[in-house]
Amino acid sequence: MEKAKKILYISQEVEPYIADSEFATLNRNLIQGVQEYGREVRIFMPKWGPINERRNQLHEVIRLSGMNLIIDDTDHQLIIKVASILATRLQIYFIDNDDYMKNRLFFLNKDGRPYKDNVERAMFFARGTLETVKKLRWVPEVIHCTGIMSALAPYLLKLAYYDEPSFRESRIIFTPTCVSEAENAVLPRNFAGVVRYREANRDAVATLGKMESFSDLNRIGMYMSDGVVLTEHDEQFERMAKEMGKPYVVIDVKDVSKIPVGLYDQLWHEAVMKRPKKDDDDDDFLF
Repeated sequence: MEKAKKILYISQEVEPYIADSEFATLNRNLIQGVQEYGREVRIFMPKWGPINERRNQLHEVIRLSGMNLIIDDTDHQLIIKVASILATRLQIYFIDNDDYMKNRLFFLNKDGRPYKDNVERAMFFARGTLETVKKLRWVPEVIHCTGIMSALAPYLLKLAYYDEPSFRESRIIFTPTCVSEAENAVLPRNFAGVVRYREANRDAVATLGKMESFSDLNRIGMYMSDGVVLTEHDEQFERMAKEMGKPYVVIDVKDVSKIPVGLYDQLWHEAVMKRPKKDDDDDDFLF
C-alpha cells in the first residue's frame, strides 16, 4: 500500500498556543504522533488575539504576507507568521489579519456573544492557508482539517482548488467539533456571498438542506471530505458520517497505535490507484 508521506494540518487550535483546551491538546498529540511515524507535516492555525507573540516567538514571514483576499466583495490583507513548538521539530504557520484576528478572542466576544463575522473568519482562514501552501510549493498528499474553523477548507479544496497542482491529488479528512455557545449562532444574511469563490457557492451544498446555524459548517466539512476522524464517540457526528457514506475512525490520541495513519494511507493509496495508467506503447523518445 502506498503511504502518505506529506500531511497538511489545518487546525482550529494547537497546544501550547491555546492553553486549557482539550481539543488543542488532542491536535498537538495527534500531529506530533504522526510526525513520529516518520511523516512530514505542516501546520496552519488562526492567529487568535490572545496568543502572545513575544512569549511564543512568532515572527512575520514577509515573503508570504501581503496578499489581499476578497471575502464578500471586501479586501482583507493576509499576514503570515511562524513559530516553532519547543522540544519538537514542529513548525506552525499562523493566519493573521487586522480585521478578523487582531485583539479579538475566539468565537465569542468579551460579552460572551458570538462574533457576527465568524463565517467570514473561517473563510479567510481556509483561503489564507491554501494560498500560502501554494506559495510554499509544498504538495500535501493528505490534508487533515480539524475543528469547525477549518470546515470551509474541504469545501474550497473540492470546488475551487480542485485543479491546482498543489492539491490535485490530495485526500481530505475532517474532524468536526462543537464550539459551545457559538455553534448555535444564526448564520449571517450574507452567508451565500461569504462562501462564494470561483466554482464554490451555496448551491454546491444544497443537498445538505437548509443552513441555519454556525454548527452547520461541520456538515459542510464532513460532506466535502474523503474521510472523517472523530475524537470521541459522538453519536451525532458518527450518524452523519454513516449517512454520508464517509469512512471514519475514532481516535484516542493517548494511544499512539490508534493515530489515524491507516486512514491517511488508505485514502492516499486509493488516489494513487486512480491515476491514469501510462500506455505501454507510449514512446518517450523525441525525434
